[in-house]
Amino acid sequence: MRFCTFASSSAGNAALLSCGDTHILIDAGISCARIRGGLRALGLGLQDLTALFITHAHTDHISGLATMLKGCCPPIRCSEETARQLSYRLAGVDRVLYPFALGGTVEAGCCRVTSIPTSHDANGSTGYRFDAAGESVGYLTDTGLLPAAARLLLGVDLLFLEANHDVETLRSGPYPYYLKERVLGQQGHLSNDAAAQFAQAAAIAGTQRIILAHLSRENNTPQMALHTVGRALEAVGYAGTLQVAPRDSLAVSYTGEASASLSEAALTPNRG
Repeated sequence: MRFCTFASSSAGNAALLSCGDTHILIDAGISCARIRGGLRALGLGLQDLTALFITHAHTDHISGLATMLKGCCPPIRCSEETARQLSYRLAGVDRVLYPFALGGTVEAGCCRVTSIPTSHDANGSTGYRFDAAGESVGYLTDTGLLPAAARLLLGVDLLFLEANHDVETLRSGPYPYYLKERVLGQQGHLSNDAAAQFAQAAAIAGTQRIILAHLSRENNTPQMALHTVGRALEAVGYAGTLQVAPRDSLAVSYTGEASASLSEAALTPNRG
């Protein structure tokens, strides 16, 4: 499988998972033009997408949908709760909506996709596990707590994991009090420390590639996230790869033992 990020931050999120002729877009929180550009860099177009899986209906995960719906929009898979929110907000979306029961498993091309309920202030928010061709990818962002169902992601080959903020940086930073409490709350976002705890458990279970995602521009840096999670992984003798997904670069490809930047930002590997 090939996994690529188009954007990963509070400003917008989109990623692509490919296996053979199956191409799954995960979230569409950037402009349709940027999504087209990312696909073009990979030799693909919107017409090549097998499905679009949405994690939840916050703007930074669906902002490109309105334009996509005017043209070639793939089938949209999401939880029933998210589907209701999309139906209310986006004209014409019902014709391509295929909701599923949260916590269930569906097929998309050659991929088996298992949804994982997350703890976020959006009803029906979802993480995913993708299995195809003997490989597995876990996708877990936008959750204030590590849900019990997240154990399904332990030991996946590649784990895309939220490390949104450094707690002390957030507490002392410019956000208003209510927003700090939202981010730190049980329906907010994972801190570097929480990400480190889960990454450590995943590494013990056999995960060999971990990509830290959805970093806050104001309350985190790639260096802080890598330091916190890297120390936890070193404590268990992790010999795999730890990287940070760029916030805004067009697409970065993680495949096999290599990572290739298709535009600007370089990823930073773990020490050693």
